[in-house]
Parts: sequence; C-alpha cells; structure tokens
Amino acid sequence: MTTPKTFPHTEPKWMQNTLIAISVGFVGLLILLPVVAVFTEALRKGLGFYWKSVSDPLALSALRLTLFTAVVTLAANLVFAIAASWCIAKFNFPGKNLLMTLIDIPFAVSPVISGLIFILVFGARGWFGPALHSAGLQIVFATPGIILATVFVTFPFIARELIPLMQEQGTEEEEAAILLGASAWQTFLRVTLPNIRWALVYGIVLANARAMGEFGAVSVVSGHVRGRTNTLPLHVEILYNEYNFAAAFAVASLLALLAVVTLAAKAVLEWRLRVEQESAVAETGKA
Repeated sequence: MTTPKTFPHTEPKWMQNTLIAISVGFVGLLILLPVVAVFTEALRKGLGFYWKSVSDPLALSALRLTLFTAVVTLAANLVFAIAASWCIAKFNFPGKNLLMTLIDIPFAVSPVISGLIFILVFGARGWFGPALHSAGLQIVFATPGIILATVFVTFPFIARELIPLMQEQGTEEEEAAILLGASAWQTFLRVTLPNIRWALVYGIVLANARAMGEFGAVSVVSGHVRGRTNTLPLHVEILYNEYNFAAAFAVASLLALLAVVTLAAKAVLEWRLRVEQESAVAETGKA
C-alpha cells in the first residue's frame, strides 16, 4: 500500500499550538465537562439510588419506547433512503431537484414546528383526526405519532450519506451487471449494496443517535403520558421539573451511555471507511 503524501505545515508553531488549545478547550468545555457532570450528579446519592432510578418501571418503560421508536424509525428510513438515493443518483426524472429539496426540509424546520404539523394533520381537530377517531385509530398522543415525528426529523441522515456516494460511483457497474444478465434485485444486492454498505451503516448510526435523543417533535406529539408515551428525554424532563435531580441525571446517564456507544460505532465506521478508501486508491495506483 502506498502511503498518502504529506505536506509541511506553513503556519508557525505558536499558531498551531494555539489552534489545538482552542479546539481542545472548546471540546472539553462544551462536550466532556457536561458528560462528566451528568455522571457525577447521577452517582451523587450512591449506586443504590442510581440503580433504583434507572430500574424504575417508568424509566424502563421510557427506555423500551425509546429503543422501539429508534428501531422502527431506522427501518422506515432505511427503505426510504435507499429508494430515494437510487432514484436521485441513477435516474433523471421530473421533480428530481424537488425531491432533493424535500429531503433537506427537516434540517431547516424546527422539530417543535414539525410536531405541531402532525398535530394539525392527525390531531382530534386536525385534517384526518375525526376520520381516524371514527375508525378507532389514534396517532398523536400515542406511539404512532412519536414514530412519525421521529421519522420526520431523522430521514435526511441516511439519504444524505448515500446520495453523494452513489452519484460519484455512477451507473457503469450496474449497467454492466444488467448486460451480463443480472436482474435488478441481483444487481442491487451484488453490485450497489457492497459499494455503499459503509456509508449506509454510517448514516444509520447518525440517524439512530438523533432518534434516541429527539425531544422537540416528540414532546409535542407524545402527550407526556407516563408509562405509555414518555421517551427517555421526556422522562428526564419530568423528573427534573419535579426537582428529583439525582433521578433525572441517573436516567440522563442512560442516554449519555447510548450516545457514547453511538460515537464509538461512528469512530469505528469512519476508520473502516478510510481504510477502504486508501486501499482503493492504492489498487488504482497499481493499475
């Protein structure tokens, strides 16, 4: 494998050290310090109280709902992202630019506003609320509303990882596979999917992190029903508003642990993707 070229730094040493110090200080102040504070406050009353707080039935219910919402959200986003990315990267069709714009809407819209939109559409006095009520279906203030709101705020993450990569790869390999007699499904499984697998997993990690930590949109559509529609962020808010600070931080530490696991997975995927890219560059150089 050929080693990548390195270029000498043109900045003076004092400037390099200053920039490094600013970066480390910023990360330490705004990221590491809050994480340390969460675990410090969570364990302030001892391990016994900590375990009692995180094993409380209401906390476990919130954890189950959070994980269930994340799983369903990722499954829905996976199907949408692959389909949308395939269409945008491989085909030209009317409305292509509009579809790309719509994918970016959740980045521009406040999560609270998106939650209010679902209230307007599926609420008791919303556009479809009376019809849903007559059919015995409840969307908002129930699990389906939480899932819909979470899907809305997270669906750009996977698509935005796949679209640039698939556009860069082009359609030559898929066209060659089809000319050799492969079906569309075989082409996807054996050609397209292996080429995008790491970007796909990377997008899933990002979407999962957002899904588990989403507060604004979920807060609007959940109804805050304890044991039924409270996710972990909402349960933390309720405990904190009740001045049960130690329990609030204990439950918040669960979210912090999930975030740490997500960041570790993200770092591993970034390293794996970088290794594959370097290998591909080396193979291209040999050819």
